[in-house]
Amino acid sequence: MAARAEPVPPASALVSRGRVSSWLTTVDHKRIGILYIVTSLAFFVAGGILAVLMRAQLATPNEHFIRRDGYDELFTMHGTTMVFLVVVPILAGFGNYLVPLMIGARDVAFPRLNALSYWLFLLGGIVLYSSWFAAGGAAKAGWTGYAPLSTNAYTPGNGMDLWILSLHILTLSSLAGAINFLVTIHNMRTAGMTWMRLPLFVWAIEIYAVLLVAVLPALSGGLTLLLLDRQAGTHFFIPDKGGSALLWQHVFWFFGHPEVYIMILPAMGIVSEVIPVFARKPIFGYKAIALSTVAIAFISMLVWAHHMFAVGLPGYLQGFFMITSMAVAIPTGVKIFNWLATTWRGNIHFDTPMLFALGFIAIFTVGGLSGIFVAAYPFDWQVTDTYFIVAHLHYVLFGGSIFAIFAGLHYWWPKMFGRMLDERLGKLSFWLMFVGMNLTFFPMHMLGLLGMPRRVYTYSQGGIWEWYNLVSTIGSGVMTLGIAVFFVNVLKTSRSGVRVGNDPWLADTLEWYATSPPPAHNFDRVPYVSSPRPLRDLRRRLAESRA
Repeated sequence: MAARAEPVPPASALVSRGRVSSWLTTVDHKRIGILYIVTSLAFFVAGGILAVLMRAQLATPNEHFIRRDGYDELFTMHGTTMVFLVVVPILAGFGNYLVPLMIGARDVAFPRLNALSYWLFLLGGIVLYSSWFAAGGAAKAGWTGYAPLSTNAYTPGNGMDLWILSLHILTLSSLAGAINFLVTIHNMRTAGMTWMRLPLFVWAIEIYAVLLVAVLPALSGGLTLLLLDRQAGTHFFIPDKGGSALLWQHVFWFFGHPEVYIMILPAMGIVSEVIPVFARKPIFGYKAIALSTVAIAFISMLVWAHHMFAVGLPGYLQGFFMITSMAVAIPTGVKIFNWLATTWRGNIHFDTPMLFALGFIAIFTVGGLSGIFVAAYPFDWQVTDTYFIVAHLHYVLFGGSIFAIFAGLHYWWPKMFGRMLDERLGKLSFWLMFVGMNLTFFPMHMLGLLGMPRRVYTYSQGGIWEWYNLVSTIGSGVMTLGIAVFFVNVLKTSRSGVRVGNDPWLADTLEWYATSPPPAHNFDRVPYVSSPRPLRDLRRRLAESRA
């Protein structure tokens, strides 16, 4: 019998039936996690468009595709978007969805506070992007907002004020989420889940939350003082009126360098979950990886002034910050060698999540090595504010965080939606992103060593600068195509993807014990946790009972 076609109900009817309103009013940690991830991906597209426009402007010398002030707005909004609206909140989205499932809890500790944190995040993004329509245009002082450039004398109009307001709102969002993570992890773990049995991703979210609570108040205080300078006639950061521009740099980077690890530690947690599953081996050195996460967080609080080597700090301070900056490579190296040891003689399956995880290791290692270079202040003096710093930053944060995020998206997608993403499209997306990323950012190392300054909207010199910039722009197009393939994959499999059971990857952590997707209450019952790999233990007990 032929099925009768039903008309699609209007949006108002969907709201009245609860299909939309249930998402708008939800306090379910899984739905809030999905809202975080989807919204962050939307901002990722917006920030990516800004980046492509910048690369189009720099593809050839003496280009005037974009005016000077417009280019300043582009790189300011691009950087702010990627840091505050993409990497940090999408990792919060993974944490929201996964942490209660991984620790065997029914929900987070404070569901309504959790919902508030998402809506504050969305509001902060809307406020930031509304600055495009403000008097004087969007913020144009860089994502670091350096004073006195960010004061009224040099950045008039309301765009900078909306930038400050948006960051205040995003700070409140992140603080609410961090407090929720800490209380949930400390108080809602299931029976048997001791600290040394926590999934490594939960360890990473724990330290991510601690760092947010520790450093966001410094950013909020600095933003408040900057807003007072702009609106109330104070002069905290105005040198010719007795203020100090370096005070802003100290305040910002006391937040800003731990922020790098706020963005990278959960990404490392994702990689620590993916690699053992696809290597078919337990993670090598579980305790070393967990404790190295704590060590990285501690050392990250002691290195902020390596961003300020060129301002004339005393020699003993530069030496101290150089040593602490290099010291952070030790626990980071522990993680990298332990990941590689996990793959050694493993039965490796090169599925898409594993490819992105291995890509993360390769690219992040390059970024880490260049980080050791810039941690040495004599070298840093030569490359400060050149494209070498742009290359280092993107190898760490795009090749690092974003590749790990895409590993997590492909890995946990079947858990979230009950359908697999297409493997062929996933692998095509990876290779386009991997090749495009290296084509885009590796030439920037050479541009920096050849003296090309960052934050310039055009250049008159041709020759080798021109060729490096052209290759970089071509690479950005390849990378953009890879990201587009991911979204095609999502659309293609949203209705036709292969349906999966609880544990399609034969994974080891508790989220895979729930159905795909999990019910509102997460679990009917939770197995007793006797190791960091509870599902492996459960499968072994079942096999022994059948034998």
